[in-house]
Order: sequence, then structure tokens, then C-alpha cells
Amino acid sequence: MSRIGKAPVEVPGAVSVELSDRSVKVNGPKGELTVPVGRGVEVRQEDGNVIVERATDTPEHRAMHGLTRSLIHNAVTGVTEGFTKTLNIAGVGYRAALQGSDINLQVGYSHPVSISPREGIEFEVPNATTIIVRGIDKQRVGQTAAEIRMVRPPEPYKGKGIRYSDEQIRRKVGKAG
Repeated sequence: MSRIGKAPVEVPGAVSVELSDRSVKVNGPKGELTVPVGRGVEVRQEDGNVIVERATDTPEHRAMHGLTRSLIHNAVTGVTEGFTKTLNIAGVGYRAALQGSDINLQVGYSHPVSISPREGIEFEVPNATTIIVRGIDKQRVGQTAAEIRMVRPPEPYKGKGIRYSDEQIRRKVGKAG
């Protein structure tokens, strides 16, 4: 049995969960998310917990068991606490600024790069070299942060570029001169 799939998802008091045939709707103080339920997986609610069970032990059903449980857990966490990704900018003259809800990046190109937030995503720029991406959907927060990082990925020689706050860049030695 899947170690992740067999763990029940605890539902806090401020969160309501509605089960339908092929989806789970999670409503909380920060918003509402809908999670699709995979084939061969059943979801039921028991005394404040959501329990995910699979029909058979086929590899497809085993994979969907843990995945569905993780998606439901992420939805419950998202509507209660939300998710955050922090990006740092390194490089001389590299900076970010907030213009309305968009982010304006100056990262060594001849022009500034503007990025608009996806639905349900907010940007915060506490200083010129830090970007915080917030939202209730873990996948959207991660995807948006990855798109910002891809504007100027960190390079291994001087370490210039946009990186995640917890990312380690392996530096290379330059020319042997």
C-alpha cells in the first residue's frame, strides 16, 4: 500500500470539502480549488478527514492513489495557508520592480521584460533583488516562479541571474590563465 496514499488528509474546521463523482471541491478562507480524482481511486470523508482508497493493485491505480491524496492535501494547505516561492536576483544592475500587478525585470537585456501574473497569483517585491510569488494553487505558483527564473537563469561562472532562494549554484572555474 502506498505510504503517501494511505495517510488521511486532515481537514481544518475553516475548510469545507465537497465530494462529487470525479472531483473534490475544497473551500477555505483564501479561496476555492477543485481537484480531479483519477481513475481507479475512491475518495470518502470520515470524521474530519478525507480518505483516498484505490480499487486494485495495478501500477496505474497505485500511482493515482498517492497522486490524488497529494493533490487533495495541497489543495487543503493552499486554501488555508497558501504557497510562496521566493526568487533572488544577482548581477550588477539587475533589478525587479512592481508596475501595477505586473513585474518589470531589468536583467541585462537591451529592454525590460514584463511578466503578468496568472489568475490567482500575486507578486511582491520587497526590495529590488527579491521577488515573492504567492497563491493558493501550488502548481501555478511553481510554474510562475519557473517562468520568471527562465527569463535569466543563473549562470555558473559569475552566478548572475534569477534563482530560487534555496537554490545552490555550482560555480565553475574560469579560464586557466
